[in-house]
Amino acid sequence: MRPHRYNLCMQETRSYLPSADRLGMLIASILLTFALTRLIQSPRLTLTIDLPGFYYAYPFTLGTAMTVLAAALTAAGMRWLTQSHPALGQRPNIEHLMIPTLTTFVMGAPLALLSGRAWWIGFAASAFILLVVLQAEYITIDPSAPAYGFARAGLTALGYALFFILVTSLRFSGARMFLLVPVIFLTAGLICLRILHLDGADRWDFPWAFGIAFVCAQIGAGLHYWSLSLIQFGLIVTGLLYALTTLSMNLAENIPLRRATLGSAIIAGTAWAAAIFLR
Repeated sequence: MRPHRYNLCMQETRSYLPSADRLGMLIASILLTFALTRLIQSPRLTLTIDLPGFYYAYPFTLGTAMTVLAAALTAAGMRWLTQSHPALGQRPNIEHLMIPTLTTFVMGAPLALLSGRAWWIGFAASAFILLVVLQAEYITIDPSAPAYGFARAGLTALGYALFFILVTSLRFSGARMFLLVPVIFLTAGLICLRILHLDGADRWDFPWAFGIAFVCAQIGAGLHYWSLSLIQFGLIVTGLLYALTTLSMNLAENIPLRRATLGSAIIAGTAWAAAIFLR
């Protein structure tokens, strides 16, 4: 009886985790895409937009193409990985593609800039981050999973970290405002939508996500021409996203408006105060 009971417990535990074979194959495919970017050298192609009173040039390289390819591979692979979850059933799994795809896309930029030993460190860190993200997303398919709380907290923290890295990278690259605003709007909306959906309820807060993304994009556009450092710009916009998303979650949990607003104001104020003293 004991071995039989032990086997049942092991099967229940394993059902909360993805197949090791599928997970390893997906991570290896993504890392191979990054490695090929490092090994293959290609000329740079400059894409230009020339209109009356407007000119924009974007250097398109193999690294850019491979980063987009790796993100698409992550989305397709995560869809394939989650289909084996016993609790998914006929539900769509599109929400479980957002954070992993964004993670791969954001990791591609710093890897393309690193070289030597730093590249290998970044490559190993990317493998670890992918392992954690893919497993966490798989766990969140079933809100009754024992590790759901840890997976939710990890994905929430990672979402804000990815947004911070992305906006600081855009600031560092000197992206034009017409490119900066839609990227902030789209990324903030997707991250906010995913974080709000992690509450376990089967609902999508599109109005909140759209409103928060719109506010973040407007603030980012207003700060575009300010003399701010990378850290300052990232803290201000990310702190705003964090505060507004927290406000939405507090109101969804029926927390009184005054207390919910005060908590969000403290979060935003702390982030902006840190931005003043950090340059």
